[in-house]
Amino acid sequence: MSADYSIEIDGLAKRYRLGAAQRSGHLRERLVELATRSWRGNADAQWVWALKNVSFSVPRGEVVGIIGRNGAGKSTLLKILSRITYPTAGRINVNGRVASLLEVGTGFHEELTGRENVYLNGSILGMRRREIDRRFDAIVDFSGVEKFIDTPIKRYSSGMRLRLGFAVAAHLEPDILIVDEVLAVGDAGFQKKCIAAMEGLRGGGRTVLFVSHNMAAVENLCSRGVWIEGGVVKMDAPATDVIKSYLSSYGGEEVTGPELNFDNRLGGGEIRFTRIEYRDAAGDVCAGPRSGEPFTMRLHFTCRKRVTHPSFGFRLFTGMGTLITETAGKHFGVVVPAVEPGEGHLDVQFDGLNLIPGKYSLSLWVTEDSGTPVYDGDVRAAFEIEQADVYGSGSALDSRHGIVYFPQSWSIIQGREASQDREADTTPPAEQRHTGSGG
Repeated sequence: MSADYSIEIDGLAKRYRLGAAQRSGHLRERLVELATRSWRGNADAQWVWALKNVSFSVPRGEVVGIIGRNGAGKSTLLKILSRITYPTAGRINVNGRVASLLEVGTGFHEELTGRENVYLNGSILGMRRREIDRRFDAIVDFSGVEKFIDTPIKRYSSGMRLRLGFAVAAHLEPDILIVDEVLAVGDAGFQKKCIAAMEGLRGGGRTVLFVSHNMAAVENLCSRGVWIEGGVVKMDAPATDVIKSYLSSYGGEEVTGPELNFDNRLGGGEIRFTRIEYRDAAGDVCAGPRSGEPFTMRLHFTCRKRVTHPSFGFRLFTGMGTLITETAGKHFGVVVPAVEPGEGHLDVQFDGLNLIPGKYSLSLWVTEDSGTPVYDGDVRAAFEIEQADVYGSGSALDSRHGIVYFPQSWSIIQGREASQDREADTTPPAEQRHTGSGG
């Protein structure tokens, strides 16, 4: 194995037998297996490949985001790397000490206290007691469980287990840190601490494998992405390119989905909306917009009778039904003389929606020149806005930041400019200026 690489994977494959529990090696489980084999029939004869011919290498000090849908094989890959399970075929080389955080509280002993579990986990990672002593205060401070450090782990909440588990994994300075989706359990403040800790590991030349459905976190943290789909590597490229392709794959499903159905529609229905597509700045179909990024909403419709001077519009709602805005083409001087029978579509282009990531819905409408409804549905088409680093600060926004965000600039001025009264001072203090902008 090259010293320049922390991980080398070649032709890795893993299969599981459907209907069969994994052997633990305990006599009790083996006896149960033997006793039930006769009536299970052919259930054990079916196999499923969780991974198939997976190959890639990770240079030392690189942070790699592993993305993919549920059941794609991501967790299986990490379990093999962590030596929790073994591959069916292929070769894997890991150069260095590995710390894994695959599930909340992984490696914790329920009856031991938080303090005892810190030392237990450190010992498992090969740390000497004096090394753990040296880092113990930092681990406890990071986890935020100081008051409960001498309480048995079995009394911890899932969030407390997560914080302590990550603190141990990060502060015992492994050569390779493997983190699964467990960060989704933590609050926004703790997630920022975790991401900062992983960035610190990267700066120290350590390798991080990061599995997450939070595309903004992957984009901010990882220079490279590996997309796993159906147990195979579908794409291995810079993180931003992989994320774009991954999100676009959802868009393909959206396009072929069912037509919009509005049960309580108003109007005669001479024009009816049938389908919605979302397209990114390059014109490619995507699952939905990302915060602050340009996109196009394409509204497909069918017309069964000529309509003169129609006005097209939509209402945008939060997931809880609060109206955010109602707008129409006529507000922007768009005049449509007539729509003839047949199929058509209209494009609504956005420089970027200043909306916090979350679920939203649309209600589409068409009126005649007189304002009489042609089509107006109160059952809405739902879509989801994905996270993005809208301020360029490495900090993602979530629902706790409200509904909208505003592009803005900040400046903090200290010294001479802070007060006009100091202009006459012959020895003014040095000026300090801190500025930042986003959006």
